[in-house]
Amino acid sequence: MPDVFTKEKRSEIMSLIRAKNTGIERKVFTFLKSEKIYFQKHYSKIAGKPDVALPKKKIAIFIDGDFWHGYKFHLWKQRIPQEYWRSKIENNIARDIRNRRALRRKGWKVLRVWGHSLIKNPEAALWKIASFLRS
Repeated sequence: MPDVFTKEKRSEIMSLIRAKNTGIERKVFTFLKSEKIYFQKHYSKIAGKPDVALPKKKIAIFIDGDFWHGYKFHLWKQRIPQEYWRSKIENNIARDIRNRRALRRKGWKVLRVWGHSLIKNPEAALWKIASFLRS
């Protein structure tokens, strides 16, 4: 199935998708600040650039969007019309696994929070993050 948009229009649409400081990330950042938890955003000194990092405690949190990071990808990958997108998401999944393993080998504690959990039940997701940070 071909794309319903022209190449130029698709490019414009894709350029509007944010990689940093998304709505769900800002929700987490606001919560952590309200809890007076010092953290660094998009910490670039370690593998994967976690969205939230506490470097002294070696804690990393990734806030992953369901589509781009392949939440239950095996259930919906056949609906993606272009091989490019399937390959892109599969590569994202493999990269995420490599990055988390590398961090754990270096002694980091890693938590992954899915975007849908912050949308459907934000209190539970934020409690999970707070519990993880306090453990």
